[in-house]
Amino acid sequence: MDASTQTARQPVRMRGRSYVAFVFTPVVPIVTWLADIDATLARSPGFFTGKPVVLDLSSVDLSPTAIAHLLASLDQRNIRVLGVEGVNGDKLTPNMPPLLTGGRPSGLTAAEAENYPQTKTKTRTRTKSASLLLDSPVRSGQSIVFPDGDVTVLGSVGSGAEIVAGGSIHVYGTLRGRAMAGINGNSSARIFCQRIEAELLAIDGYYQTAEQIGEALRNQPAQAWLEGEELRITPLN
Repeated sequence: MDASTQTARQPVRMRGRSYVAFVFTPVVPIVTWLADIDATLARSPGFFTGKPVVLDLSSVDLSPTAIAHLLASLDQRNIRVLGVEGVNGDKLTPNMPPLLTGGRPSGLTAAEAENYPQTKTKTRTRTKSASLLLDSPVRSGQSIVFPDGDVTVLGSVGSGAEIVAGGSIHVYGTLRGRAMAGINGNSSARIFCQRIEAELLAIDGYYQTAEQIGEALRNQPAQAWLEGEELRITPLN
């Protein structure tokens, strides 16, 4: 290899990127916990499709064999675990997902919007703001994450789209996708929309899927809030 070829070689580029991940925290008995997962999948088969999952084992004491069996059980349900936390690294064999540390409840430090450059530009300059305003509809497949406060959408949220907020979520149109408010433990957060056709509503980790939302609420203005540990959804009068 001559000197000119060596000079032309470009360095390897590495970039950091954040994703929202579901964190599973199994409890004993594991069989019952898996049955709850099956119930969720029965109501909404695509609930975890394409979503990274972290397995938090801090609430259980499992042997390496039991961990391997649990990972296999999740894999059989098409749930892909990208990492494990809350466990001694010695219990993870080389063929298991890696040990993760340093995770935070919000999952991200800035709003992300795949294929949505307008939102990316806004959030870079407004990460310290208490709210994020989106003046365009959120299209199917887009994910808007703003852990610092409220999110307001002046249009609709398409099926397969996702809004994740540290505060409340306001949709001045039809909400067809997923809305997850209060992701940093804000149980007082609410979700408002002018027309509810949501695939999923969640506040501070408590959720209801489309099948659980009353038929009488469909296509109506609605709001959702937490009452204790129960997610309530009522008409917005």
